[in-house]
Amino acid sequence: MRVDQLVPAFHRGDAIGDEAWELRSFFRAEGHESEIYCLGRDRGLEGESRLFSEFPPLSASDVTILHFALPSPLTAALAALPSKKAVIYHNITPAEFFEDVNPEFARIARVGREELARLASVCDLSLADSEYNRLELAALGFRNTAVFPLFVDFDKYTRPDHTLLRGLYRDDRVNILFVGRVAPNKKIENLIKTVFYYKKYISPLVRLIIVGKTNTFPEYFASVSRMADEFYLKPGEVRFIGHVPDDEMYALYRASDVFLSLSEHEGFCLPLVESMMFDLPIVALGAAAVPYTLGEAGLVLHEFRPGRTAEAVHLAAKDPSLRAALVESGRRELRRLKDFPREAFLRDRLAAIQRLG
Repeated sequence: MRVDQLVPAFHRGDAIGDEAWELRSFFRAEGHESEIYCLGRDRGLEGESRLFSEFPPLSASDVTILHFALPSPLTAALAALPSKKAVIYHNITPAEFFEDVNPEFARIARVGREELARLASVCDLSLADSEYNRLELAALGFRNTAVFPLFVDFDKYTRPDHTLLRGLYRDDRVNILFVGRVAPNKKIENLIKTVFYYKKYISPLVRLIIVGKTNTFPEYFASVSRMADEFYLKPGEVRFIGHVPDDEMYALYRASDVFLSLSEHEGFCLPLVESMMFDLPIVALGAAAVPYTLGEAGLVLHEFRPGRTAEAVHLAAKDPSLRAALVESGRRELRRLKDFPREAFLRDRLAAIQRLG
């Protein structure tokens, strides 16, 4: 039996790419022929993947898995295959977040959700990396839905960080960290409003650190940068760091006092898990997948109010008993994620779809 994976774009260090690589290793260890097929890939990954143009003939007993996060020709290709079919859904942000910022990106999001819906009738197994995403699949009519948590390489977070950078940020300011691309659904403007309130009413010794790409939505990045200026927040008080190497990202996690997420749409939100790994207390808006990823960890906000959010951040940073409780709750949730029986889960699901007529 072959168990192949389809990934529109195969990237090094990308969450979906890492997941595909890990799954292929598992399938091969189980004695199956297994490859990763893609439409495009990073240079240097030619030996780790094949182009979809090289996809082999399949039989009805084979299994093909599509990692779905954006529209691509692979959607229609999967539907036409004679093999058993599975999807791993990594979420698509709703188009309405992008309508006023990037109409083309909004169009792609709409097309992606339309393509996803067309797979509901052809997939034998439907996996999602969060309960939130699973509920989306179930609402679209997908069969045999289940949560298969995103693969996280926990070992890589034990590697050394950038010691000098960490030292530069360990001063007398409260460091509020956010990790994620600067995009409308992330609500960077609400992070800035929170820091403005904190500076004016709680303490001027505060710094917002935003780690993530700033060039995906340049107009949005320009607008939130202007907002920071209009609120008289200095460059040292709102730092857009951009995309950084792992050692620098680890340093910023360790140098920070609180992780703050006010995002209104997340399919999983890996930085929440990363914060738990660095014992960083979390304050987060309970939107989309965030409550499912956090579990019982973190302070969950039911609505955004700048004042209440700033006060919650201050308590998480400065109250010793609350801080200790948040760190411990994060450690418990990490154990839950680490203890998920990934290999047994996959064996069971593969056996189940093989039994289908």
